[in-house]
Amino acid sequence: MSEEVHRHAARLDSMSEVELLELMNDEDGNAIAAVRAQIPSLAHAIDQIAGRIKNGGRLHYFGSGTSGRLATLDAAECAPTFGVDPQLVIAHAAADGEAEDDRDLGVSDARSAGLTTRDTLVAVSASGSTAYVLGAVEHGRTSGVLIVAVTCAPGSMLGRVADIAIEVAVGPEVIAGSTRLKAGTAQKVALNMLSTGVFTRLGHTYRGRMVGVTAANAKQRGRALRLVVDVTGAGETAASDALAQAHGNAKIAILMLRCRLSTVDAEARLSAARGDLAAALGERRHA
Repeated sequence: MSEEVHRHAARLDSMSEVELLELMNDEDGNAIAAVRAQIPSLAHAIDQIAGRIKNGGRLHYFGSGTSGRLATLDAAECAPTFGVDPQLVIAHAAADGEAEDDRDLGVSDARSAGLTTRDTLVAVSASGSTAYVLGAVEHGRTSGVLIVAVTCAPGSMLGRVADIAIEVAVGPEVIAGSTRLKAGTAQKVALNMLSTGVFTRLGHTYRGRMVGVTAANAKQRGRALRLVVDVTGAGETAASDALAQAHGNAKIAILMLRCRLSTVDAEARLSAARGDLAAALGERRHA
């Protein structure tokens, strides 16, 4: 991503509110379209990351500024969406300002993360040149982790040192250099695809449903109940009873009802399938 001035910059201040918003919306659409060109790289990353997590690895995001905040958001959403351990996807983000330029801080944070050869380090940087992120990658190399770069600058230093480079060419921002705009949109979309692809591949969804949902509040308990009714065909009373016995775990409740299992047996079967509901139901072979 460059700080090149947008072709409509000269008339930006004189645009009406509607014209400005239409321009921004058009440019966000262009950013999303640019992500599509990176689907082969995203697919490759998903395959590699899923394999490492299956073997006990973790997913670490490193970023700063807007990129760090987007990485933090994606990491935070994985546990409640997919029902995975909150420590499975971890974001490490430098604060704004000089921390972004601190390569040694990146090295230190990566060292403190306890990276192993089974882990993946996803380096998120719109420019592909953020010193903090490059420092984290530098240490990651010594740890033997898989390094995936998510940038908006094809050919950047970060892209060159990564094992897999997802480089979204978004072009000039409406406000030159404001990476919270198109670059932020592109990175958010790419990270959504990356984490959703990984956990779908690992069986933490079922037929497009959030079976890993954490029933931590009334809305989520209602969602879990509707989900169990939908997937099993059971009535609400039976589904509610199964969820209560399963301590709110929709996967366990589904196994209990579909396979006529006790809570203990359903838990054991799901554990043997590593949390993959389809595999636990015998609908696909678990690797």
